[in-house]
Amino acid sequence: MYALLFADTGLSPAAISSLFVIWSVTTFLLEVPSGVWADVFSRRLLLVASPLLAGVGFGLWSFFPSYAAFAVGFVLWGAGSALRSGTMQALVYEELDRVGAVGSYARLIGRSEAMSLVGVVVASALASPVLGAGGYRALGVASVVVCGLCAVAGWLLPESRGGGGGEEEPSLGSVVRAGWAQVRGEPSVRWALVLVMVVEGVTSLDEYVPLLARSTGVVVAVVPLLVLVVTVGDAVGGWVAGRGVRWLAPLLGVGGVLLAVGALSGRPGGMVLVGVAFGVFRWAIAAADARLQERIGDGARATVTSVAGFGAEVVALLVYVGYALGSRWAGAGVLVGVAAVPYVVVAVVLGVVGRRGGVHREM
Repeated sequence: MYALLFADTGLSPAAISSLFVIWSVTTFLLEVPSGVWADVFSRRLLLVASPLLAGVGFGLWSFFPSYAAFAVGFVLWGAGSALRSGTMQALVYEELDRVGAVGSYARLIGRSEAMSLVGVVVASALASPVLGAGGYRALGVASVVVCGLCAVAGWLLPESRGGGGGEEEPSLGSVVRAGWAQVRGEPSVRWALVLVMVVEGVTSLDEYVPLLARSTGVVVAVVPLLVLVVTVGDAVGGWVAGRGVRWLAPLLGVGGVLLAVGALSGRPGGMVLVGVAFGVFRWAIAAADARLQERIGDGARATVTSVAGFGAEVVALLVYVGYALGSRWAGAGVLVGVAAVPYVVVAVVLGVVGRRGGVHREM
């Protein structure tokens, strides 16, 4: 609802777009540094700070609505998002490794993403009555409260490693060097990085699912229902993550084909295929993330994971630019269908390398 808040405060479309740029640039600039911090300091404390920063931003929006407050809020939100990226994966993987349950990583990460999607659906359903009862300020206060609860949840996470005071606390320079050495010297790490970047980055096309739904010819009131179909498929994919990971290549290819067929069909029923495709992609993201974590050393785990997150953001930006340029000549169905190509290409590469045998463990 924040875009509506900005517009109702009197901001022009150009001003609103500039706020989104501030948000994106902040996240880009802090993505990798935040990973380095997570390898030097306490990861749990960073996960506590992440939602608190966003909460402060939402509070500013609620009680001091103005362009300056909105801009500061987006800087805080972007910084909070960057602190979480890479940090959560590193903390979860290493704690699971400590208790001998690292095989559960993909399942836990996938299910957390599934619950996140369910949370978005519930929040969207509650937003309308809350807005009607208390206006934007009520929504803002609710958002601040939820951010506080997220900080409490972060504090309750276990952390066995040192952070900010241990005898063997690493330096920023040593962490950067360790991360660079892993990326430069380990082909398996590079392959895993590329896999995460492409699969996660291209999935940013979910931002265009509402446009795809509308392009099927349904009335506007039906669009949210079709979007919900895709969201459900996405959530199911996250819930079953960690199973059948050896089938990553063929299933990723099937997901790409389903996306193309569903998008190009131009029919409402095609959104079911799109939903299944997004479920496959969510499952594949968890599998790719698990592959990456298996290949990274603990000394720079969050740093290298943040590099993957940065690369995924770059790929997402290319998706947005490609869609914007392509929209001059094609509709949503064609553009989303074309976006299925990278998934199929990655699936083919994974399959070919796997059959050659000598390098498949690097993938």
